Amino acid sequence: MKETQKTSALNKKDTSWSGRFNEPVAELVKKYTASIGFDYRLAPYDIQGSIAHAHMLSVQGIISVADFKAIEGGLLAILDEVNAGQFEWLLDLEDVHLNIEKRLTDKIGDAGKRLHTGRSRNDQVATDVRLWLRTVNEQVISGLKKLQLSLLDLAEAHFDTVMPGFTHLQVAQPVTFGHHLMAYVEMLKRDVARFEDCKKRINRLPLGAAALAGTSYPIDRELVAKSLGFDGVCENSLDAVSDRDFAIEFTFASSMVMMHLSRFSEELILWSSPRFAFIDIADRYCTGSSIMPQKKNPDVPELVRGKTGRVYGHLTALLTLMKGQPLAYNKDNQEDKEPLFDTADTLLVTLEIYADMMRGITVNKQNMRQAASEGYATATDLADYLAKKGMPFRDAHEVVALAVRYAVDQKVDLSDLPLAKLQEFAAEISDDVYAVLTLEGSLNSRNHIGGTAPAQVKAAIARAKSGIN
Repeated sequence: MKETQKTSALNKKDTSWSGRFNEPVAELVKKYTASIGFDYRLAPYDIQGSIAHAHMLSVQGIISVADFKAIEGGLLAILDEVNAGQFEWLLDLEDVHLNIEKRLTDKIGDAGKRLHTGRSRNDQVATDVRLWLRTVNEQVISGLKKLQLSLLDLAEAHFDTVMPGFTHLQVAQPVTFGHHLMAYVEMLKRDVARFEDCKKRINRLPLGAAALAGTSYPIDRELVAKSLGFDGVCENSLDAVSDRDFAIEFTFASSMVMMHLSRFSEELILWSSPRFAFIDIADRYCTGSSIMPQKKNPDVPELVRGKTGRVYGHLTALLTLMKGQPLAYNKDNQEDKEPLFDTADTLLVTLEIYADMMRGITVNKQNMRQAASEGYATATDLADYLAKKGMPFRDAHEVVALAVRYAVDQKVDLSDLPLAKLQEFAAEISDDVYAVLTLEGSLNSRNHIGGTAPAQVKAAIARAKSGIN
């Protein structure tokens, strides 16, 4: 009876571990625990890692060279099937690893069964995800730089276009549109640095940690790391199979990018409203209304703003996933892939569409300038003027506040007040004051690195372009 049970277990096709169990997995459990519905996208990386592992096994004399050649040829043929969309993914085989291993064994026989020597699905999946994420990380960096270049082109075209700068969404001081755009270039520069730094943690090899304790086979992990282009190996086997810091870090960096773009999206939405009318977004990035024929809705910026919350959710999900796990690997970690995959997909398409959307922005210079001339944007310049004449800045601040209150009552700008009236507020004021009360005077006076003077904006653009490679 025992022999019959053993034979029956060995003949099962749906798992690689069925010999331990007396009954098959319930169909509902198969569906609940299977990951093939989403981890199939790891197939090219699983094959890449398997070929490197098999090569190492042959170099170390753990399997024969003939077996390695058969494994390599079989895996490359399977890769062709995957790329051609001809590979049949089976739910019974649970995940990408077992699907590929079963197909390999069907193609090349017993040599395929030797592929898994000295490794576990625990270190295998950790390796696959890192290989995939390393590629995605480079794609994100490339997308960020393309968006920077689109912003730089727009900033260069408007390095001296006057607009109001805001604090508390109230008119504060004049800036140029180019200077405003350059703020986002700086944010994206920091984002690039975060992903470049993230790669250092991604690019370590878990393979060789096996299930959790390493393996008794005489493996050469450094050889595998070198062949796969990793910077080194994960140096603790327990950590190697259970670490998902790199995925969380990537999702955090992605959340930062989405936060930056969500802030920009909010401004694009406001600026494209008739109440601002600073910009027009190309029709291809907008939609209309099913009932109001006049509407032109900025759907893309709105969706970016919405999808930011989606990426934040994935970051929270990954942090929550890991927070209660003891060492080492736990099945919980199967849940890392869908939020990570969706984060990458969302970020990459957002960067692509944003870069192109910037090329479809039309700027209404007149409306921007008119808005900058309202709200007493040059009031601080008047205070600075008085301070340069010797008045303590706090006193100058109070004097200008009184002048603004008067101008508000008269419904005129500070620059419209007669010299005699201005001198009633401060005797230090002379006729040279009008030069600092103009928009151009305000801009040009801020002629230092980081300032909004057009000359400084042009210099900042040049520096940024030279830094993107």
